[in-house]
Amino acid sequence: MVILTLNCGSSSVKYQVYDWAAQSILAAGIVERVTQSGSVISHKVPGRQEFTQNHECPNHTVAIELILNTITGAETGVIKGMSEIKAVGHRMVHGGSKFARSCLIDDEFLATFKSLNDLAPLHNPANLLGVEAARAVLPKVPQCAIMDTAWHQTMPETSYLYALPYEWYEKNMVRRYGFHGTSFLYNAKRAAVLLGKDPFKTNLIIAHIGNGASINAVKDGCSFDTSMGLTPLEGLVMGTRCGDVDPGIIFHMIRQTGMSAADIEKKLNKESGVLGVTGKWADRRDVETGAEKGDPRALAALHLESYRIKKYIGAYYAALGHVDALVFTAGVGEMSPHIRALAVEGLEEMGIKIDPEKNKLAKCRNAELEITGAGSRVRVFVIPTDEELVMTEDAYALISGKYDVHTKYTYSFQKKDYVNKARAEGLARDLEKKPYLKDLIAKVP
Repeated sequence: MVILTLNCGSSSVKYQVYDWAAQSILAAGIVERVTQSGSVISHKVPGRQEFTQNHECPNHTVAIELILNTITGAETGVIKGMSEIKAVGHRMVHGGSKFARSCLIDDEFLATFKSLNDLAPLHNPANLLGVEAARAVLPKVPQCAIMDTAWHQTMPETSYLYALPYEWYEKNMVRRYGFHGTSFLYNAKRAAVLLGKDPFKTNLIIAHIGNGASINAVKDGCSFDTSMGLTPLEGLVMGTRCGDVDPGIIFHMIRQTGMSAADIEKKLNKESGVLGVTGKWADRRDVETGAEKGDPRALAALHLESYRIKKYIGAYYAALGHVDALVFTAGVGEMSPHIRALAVEGLEEMGIKIDPEKNKLAKCRNAELEITGAGSRVRVFVIPTDEELVMTEDAYALISGKYDVHTKYTYSFQKKDYVNKARAEGLARDLEKKPYLKDLIAKVP
């Protein structure tokens, strides 16, 4: 049984082709810089050299067509045709109060989900494009919605309520929902394995730092609080999103400039964050390069983003009372030692210390690394996230009638001997070039 997963983000589309019977990845990849210039697909097949191709993707539909052509191509393909795919799992960002768990997609689902677009204007429309494209190509194949908001359904009222008129919550669905749920679920389960602890007796702070970024306080293995709110706009400084701001700024700018609500929404979602501060860069690689060259606005963006992460780490430490581990994950969290270092700088009194040298070397997407410093009470991990695997397992469970919420379901990656075969092969190649990574790999007790 082959399962395809599609993860359409605001500026990228990740995909994975998974052979369920063999429990192995046939192919995985990403189309980056979607809607931006310089779009490129990176296509990885175990045992083959990575395939990359520049291909302009002005929208997500073009990106998905590129993926389908690549996985069935004569030279790049891993399946003979789309008929081999028996299920498609889609990352769906915002389920509002309508969807609290993963589910099968039908016309009723789509109509309801479309009504929630205003809650996640950067993501829900992109998610729907993936669904519509996949349904058109595979009309008889079950399509599964894997809800980003489902993981956060365990948050207490003190975490999800806003201090606003209560009828807004009752009538207009105004509450904190939280996002990046599949990533947080994966990282919470994997961190528990690395700690050798029962996942439901584990407290964690997980920082998912990518173009979109959020942080999650995990108490006894369940989401307790998270930085994103009603929409993915609140919280950390992101690639193009502002994160936390004084709401009064909106009214000030309307009075000062005459901007409309639509104008303000576009500015906050697409022209703020790191891009807004630097004036030209949203990609953190570009920002770090600019900072190294002394660009003052790049430096400001780098320190602002890191400082916001630090404030949330401190707040969630206080909320949890005890923390077993701090986890960095997602593109920036996994690959930016600079941002990690700035984010924990000065937290030694809280018992959070990283090893500067280990942190500097910890850049690998094929292994779980530990960068805990000597004397740190809190362990610090860099875990490559695997949202696609969560999506794959949920899709399989849905079509086989075995699906349940994570508190009642055990995933394959919770086993001590779990091995991601594709990453194991990639790690072997990484170690040939970077043998020092061996000393950073987190040990499973």
